[in-house]
Amino acid sequence: MALRIEPLSPKNWAAFADLFDTTGPVGRCWCMYPRIGAAYRHHDATENRRDFKALVHEGRSPGLLAFDGEQAVGWCGVTPREDVPHLQKIWPKSGADKEGTWRISCFYVRKGYRRRGITRALIDAAIGHARDQGATAVEARPLDASLSPSATSAGYVTTFAAAGFEPVDRTKPQSPLMRYQL
Repeated sequence: MALRIEPLSPKNWAAFADLFDTTGPVGRCWCMYPRIGAAYRHHDATENRRDFKALVHEGRSPGLLAFDGEQAVGWCGVTPREDVPHLQKIWPKSGADKEGTWRISCFYVRKGYRRRGITRALIDAAIGHARDQGATAVEARPLDASLSPSATSAGYVTTFAAAGFEPVDRTKPQSPLMRYQL
């Protein structure tokens, strides 16, 4: 499979909507949790979709889409830290918590495409994208599967470590703050 990864924009919104238009948690959240926290649960999916679409149509790309041909098969939320205010409140201060720090907030990979390296490809693309936009560091809070059996939309520590991220805070051992310094 030859993946193509590009920033989410109004041009590829329909492919993103097709990826997220599901009955699962992603179809309810529409990537609003990093912005408004658990309040997204009090909105119906249509409202979250509308609000997220408005962000995209403002011209700010909130992340990257992975394509297999013309079908979107993966998503990675990656933005400057200021664009995900809820994460600002709940993630530990990290020393690099300053202007220029970007955050990888979530992933979604289409069923049938999981365990095929798409998350790792999206992490690598997120690093490059953030670097191209002038970031100084990229942070994430992936799950340490050795400490928690839970499923995750945040990726796994082992995948981030393989991509060169290092733990910088283990206040929550099951989901340490990891950083890639640019």
